[in-house]
Parts: sequence; structure tokens; C-alpha cells
Amino acid sequence: MPRPKRCRRVCSEPEYSCFEPEGVTNPESVVLSVDEYEVIRLVDFEKQNHEQCAAAMDISRTTVTEIYERARYKISDCIVNGKQLLISGGNYRICSGKHKSCCERPCRKYKENSEKNVVAKGRKDMKIAVTYENGEIFQHFGHTKQFKIYEVENGVITKSEVMDSNGSGHGALAGLLSESGIEVLICGGIGGGAQMALAEADIKLYGGVSGNADEAVLALINGTLGYNPDVHCDHHDHEHGESGHTCGSHGCGNNCH
Repeated sequence: MPRPKRCRRVCSEPEYSCFEPEGVTNPESVVLSVDEYEVIRLVDFEKQNHEQCAAAMDISRTTVTEIYERARYKISDCIVNGKQLLISGGNYRICSGKHKSCCERPCRKYKENSEKNVVAKGRKDMKIAVTYENGEIFQHFGHTKQFKIYEVENGVITKSEVMDSNGSGHGALAGLLSESGIEVLICGGIGGGAQMALAEADIKLYGGVSGNADEAVLALINGTLGYNPDVHCDHHDHEHGESGHTCGSHGCGNNCH
């Protein structure tokens, strides 16, 4: 008895589902399934390897390879022979976004769901941390000497205090915040490793923010905080270059863009 096919997880259905050759009347059609489309998206567009793609779709690596080869042939058939490409059907399920690292990295849908829930969380008890220096948002998460902690209840700040980081490094800071019951972090620049550590600690990140710390928290509560969802620290892009500039020794300066 054949083993049943495993339902393949996809991030979302494609926005565009039909492609036609110009100048061809009633072209022959080729159907690319949604799960085949997802493999092409992850491998060719997102530049994931087959192992990463398999984790994202909750299937085996060999299955990814089989789907990939089949999908690439269908696409090339359309390009070479002037056929219509339709994306439809398949054996798949849409990612629920309920798990923060379903594909071995922070889930985009989980982040979107978290953003929608932050204001709702404000109606309960919520603790927010802000990288802090002299009333302003400190611009390098890994080098911050202090956090300002805010307790919010029913959309109102009920308590705030300044907490020392005790010289903790990038990774240890996420643990410090988690142990302090922090649910949300507002900061300036932050490296990819620290972002992963925060995601694992289930701490919602609002990066790329500057200015007055108190005003930023009020803006977050009111749903008007401007932030950069793709924030990163430029210094981390060349930490291990020829200059010997290393994260382990905290060699990067305080300016983070």
C-alpha cells in the first residue's frame, strides 16, 4: 500500500497565477501546482538550499529535489515552447504563522501576527524594554549599557525604571530581557544573531527607531511607532573582515545605521 503524500506547507498562495506568451492565440497550458511554485520561490528567489526549503515546507529534502526538478521543467517548457503557465492546485496547506521559527528562522507570518497583537497586548500587562542613554534610544543593541523598562496596563504606562545590562554581550542580552519578563524591545541598530536570539525568546522587536525613549513607547501603545522591520547593524556585515573587527571582542563602534 503506497504511503500517503505529506501535505506541504507554503507561506501563502501566489499573487500572480497566470502567465501567457505574447502574440500566441489560445496557447497550450501547463499547470504548476502551488507547492511546486513554493519550491521555486524558496530555492530560486529566496536562495535557500534544499535542506532549508525542506524545513520550511515540512517535507524531506529528497521530495524538495523531486518537486524542484519537475517545476523547473514545466517553467522551461512554457518559456521555450510558448505555452501558458497556470499556478493552481497541489497538495499543500497555508502556514498558520503560529510558530516563531517554523522554517528554522523567524517566520514572516509570525512577525505579522505579533505586530497585530501588540496593541491588544497593551490592554493587559506588558513589559517593554528600550535601549537607553540619557533619555534617548541608544543606537546599538549589543553595546547598550542600560535598558529603560516600561510596564503597561490597559494601554497606560504604570511603571518605568532603568535597568543596567551588566556588560552582557549580544546573545546574553536576549536572555537578560527574557528573564526580566520583557515582551517587546524597541532599539536602534541590531545584528542578525541578536534578532534570532530575541525571536527564540519570543520577544517582539521594533528596530531602527531613534529619538526620545518615552515618546517611542507611547507611539507603540498608540499604534503609531515608525520602525524598520528589516533593521540590521551595518557593522555586522564586515565584523570578520581584514581589519580583525570582531563581534566577540565587541570591536564595533557605537554608531549603528
